[in-house]
Amino acid sequence: MRQHTLTLLRFTYKKLKEKLTVSDSKKLFHEQFPFVIPGLYKRIVDEMLVELNLLNHQNEFKQDYLFCVGLTETFKELTKGYKPEKHLDLLFESLCGSTNFVAKEIKEISEKSQKEFKDKSSKDILKLLKEKNKSELYPSRVLNLGIYILISNSQDFKEKKESEMNKIISEIFDQLKLSTNKAEKDIGIYKSSISKMEQARELIEELRIKDKKKEEKK
Repeated sequence: MRQHTLTLLRFTYKKLKEKLTVSDSKKLFHEQFPFVIPGLYKRIVDEMLVELNLLNHQNEFKQDYLFCVGLTETFKELTKGYKPEKHLDLLFESLCGSTNFVAKEIKEISEKSQKEFKDKSSKDILKLLKEKNKSELYPSRVLNLGIYILISNSQDFKEKKESEMNKIISEIFDQLKLSTNKAEKDIGIYKSSISKMEQARELIEELRIKDKKKEEKK
């Protein structure tokens, strides 16, 4: 085994027994993902890494199904258009692995949970959420987005006006004893981030086409 790999394994083992600092997590991440991240996605990856590191430090935090749904689905949404696409699985695994989470486990829980909530109305989703969450939920941005994603995939949600959508969201978060103001803020920032990423990808594609046409004229 190469010395570099041995050093990494020793470092990883040591740190898994302790609380990882953000610096530790970043070092582990870049060891596990030795590729250049396209500029458009650097901030997204960095924010996710810091957030996961901080959550891992919270004693009250639990890796429940809502967290797993929130993490996998926001990652998918915010890394749309990432190239090369074949790096995405390793990128997710590295984000999780460098912050003491297990990517495979999170993906499996997320997939199973989404199947359980599939093709249900918003009322049925609220009922199921209340049944599944007997204990107090640990509030986080990832958890809030996990709830939002489950709600937004309900049968009747997209048919409603925006004011009705917002009312449903507020009622569900209120019933789950979570801050509706925090949830609205997290959801608003998330939707804005998706919109900005889409605009940036479109601009990059337009510039690429223009550059290609210029090269062809030469």
